[in-house]
Amino acid sequence: MTLSLEKSYSSPNILQQRGATWQDYVAVRDRPNLNWRKIAFYQSWLWVDMGKEGPEHSRFSDLMTIIFGFWAFLHPEIVMESFGRCLIENPETQACAPDLVLYKGENIPHWQPDQPRKIDLRRHRLPDLVGEIGDTTLSLDLDEQKQLYASLGVPEYWVIDVKGLRLFAFGLSQDGLYEPIATSQVLDGLAIALLEKTLERLTTETNTAAANWLMQQLQVKTNTSQDESLRD
Repeated sequence: MTLSLEKSYSSPNILQQRGATWQDYVAVRDRPNLNWRKIAFYQSWLWVDMGKEGPEHSRFSDLMTIIFGFWAFLHPEIVMESFGRCLIENPETQACAPDLVLYKGENIPHWQPDQPRKIDLRRHRLPDLVGEIGDTTLSLDLDEQKQLYASLGVPEYWVIDVKGLRLFAFGLSQDGLYEPIATSQVLDGLAIALLEKTLERLTTETNTAAANWLMQQLQVKTNTSQDESLRD
């Protein structure tokens, strides 16, 4: 079977197909000379992003990774690892390549040289947090992608709105649906509003300067909490 991918209304670089099978996904994933940047499959919906990563997408994505690193620096007792843009598959049902992938705690995947170059959910556990940088794909990230990650059971999902300088954060409810959250459940107590203030600084600052500003805010909060604990 030859799959005919159609251009999406949202972006000329997005190709998608309804009614696709897992075999269709594998054929596109492995097609020679098809240099896709992102790919996803869920409930017979297959989409492929053929666009190159733009400067804004890259700087926002790198900012979030730096923030993960700073948070880990302030919480050295917690083991964390980032796998942004790595292909994740739950064979036959779901596939994705989130811009942000964060594991926290025990049983973090460790790739072996004889294994396929992806996270296979038959042998690896789910990430604790995934995120998408919504530069040209915001509507997909808040709809189809959101449904995909909820179906997998990823505890926390972030969508960064590049143009609107917003961060939509969702936590997975007991019903298996994403609900908006004001503070991160994975990065304990990290306020989403503080992250949005950090994003706003990108209008006049570099992503490293914005990350340094956030680091200062987190250090003040940490020191204040320690002082209060000593007084108690």
